[in-house]
Amino acid sequence: MKKLINAPEDLVREALEGMALAHGDLIRVNAAPLFITRAEAKGRGKVALVSGGGSGHEPMHGGFVGRGMLDAACPGAVFTSPTPDPIAEATRAVDAGAGVLHIIKNYTGDVMNFEMAAELAREAGIAVEGVIVNDDVAVEDSLYTAGRRGVGTTVLAEKICGGAAEAGRPLDEVAALCRRVNAAGRSMGVALSACTVPHAGKPSFELGPDEMEVGIGIHGEPGRRRARLEPADRVAEILMRPLLEDLPFRRGDDVLLFINGMGGTPLIELYVVYRKAHAIAREHGLRVARSLVGPYVTSLEMAGVSATLLRLDDEMLRYWDAPVHTAALRWGA
Repeated sequence: MKKLINAPEDLVREALEGMALAHGDLIRVNAAPLFITRAEAKGRGKVALVSGGGSGHEPMHGGFVGRGMLDAACPGAVFTSPTPDPIAEATRAVDAGAGVLHIIKNYTGDVMNFEMAAELAREAGIAVEGVIVNDDVAVEDSLYTAGRRGVGTTVLAEKICGGAAEAGRPLDEVAALCRRVNAAGRSMGVALSACTVPHAGKPSFELGPDEMEVGIGIHGEPGRRRARLEPADRVAEILMRPLLEDLPFRRGDDVLLFINGMGGTPLIELYVVYRKAHAIAREHGLRVARSLVGPYVTSLEMAGVSATLLRLDDEMLRYWDAPVHTAALRWGA
């Protein structure tokens, strides 16, 4: 195992210390319990957004804390959900009197711990809504979930709902928008290599030099099938066809096309995949109105790519375009 770490047990804490030093104008890191909040003072009367999950998927979620996206993020150990206490403390820390929206990826630990944290916050008099993201079309159940996994649409929901919250929309409307984004988004991924969890010290699974895992999860969970490695254009087809068939998308739809790197895939390769994915969307009669390309939901050093399609409406488009200023995503601010 070759990694730029000191000790596995110190990895998350030391990474957050570095993040706080690098982005001190944007975030604050609370050490005990562990969570990240915006550096700026909370705006009175604004709905707050909180998300989180296991570390190892950076920049999700801490990289999305800032104006126009999240108010707080709760990191757990690598690939391990945060416990209820830091989620509840983060919820209390960012509540500005208008309530808090929890955006939760559909993994069993995340769902259970966010639900427990929401109950603690409600007992303290805070209005909390929770929305579960379950956009992965690859498998219905996995090692970590009951139902579909939550992946790329999570980032899009955090951005769009963050824009709505920044605009002063009330909690029930922001939560309803988040549910609508989840219902309109579909994702699927492919892995070309495994990742190595520092505490384990060995790859999470084995792939031959001419193999890929189709429908991989962001924790290294198995996908739909093991297959022969294909050229980039064919990989784009393998990812896009299930998305187009699942919603299904209709001719004339405006969409956001998100091509995501899993951590070990260079940007030049992601653009090759985007090129073909864009062509497939156009062939299906879709208008690619917005796009996002890059490593935003990673799995440590895993080589691979995921595709997310979101059917846009006018409201989603407006809040996607709204200013955002975070460590990992920024425009118009």
